[in-house]
Amino acid sequence: MKVYKTQAQVEKDIKNGVLDIDGDVKFECSINIEASINAWDITAWDITARNINASDINAGNINAWDITASDITAWDITAWDINASDINAWDITASDINAGNINAWDITASDINARDILYYAVCFAYQNIKCLSIKAEREVSKHFCLDGEITFKSDNSQKKQELIDKAEELKSKADELLEKAEEL
Repeated sequence: MKVYKTQAQVEKDIKNGVLDIDGDVKFECSINIEASINAWDITAWDITARNINASDINAGNINAWDITASDITAWDITAWDINASDINAWDITASDINAGNINAWDITASDINARDILYYAVCFAYQNIKCLSIKAEREVSKHFCLDGEITFKSDNSQKKQELIDKAEELKSKADELLEKAEEL
């Protein structure tokens, strides 16, 4: 197994803008590189990253247990737990997904907890889906839960804005009444 302990060690293995990973690899440091990654048959337990863009990653099979990331853009993700702000993917097969926004072709999961879900054809969870919104891009599409239910969370930011708008309207009416009172 190749172990990287510093970003300098990672950068040393980048040749012509490509980091080739052959066999098991372990990153014991945070990395931020501008390079393509070629990897086949990756098994990982803990991945923490800021941005993962799969147009720059050519991977055969990725099986991961815990992924914590800001942004993931990928074609196929098979994982047990995904905690992310934004996921843009073709196919996601996961046990649990906790995300801000999900844009995907197909999603299969035990539980999904997200802000907004946008999918192409099928989105289903074995247990539950909790989200602000769920929408398909394709006219003929399905989203469902096998053993649980879809629950829509309330968007407090929208309610907050409505209250602010109402308060401004009331303030405007109060100012009008004060002006009329001063005229008397």
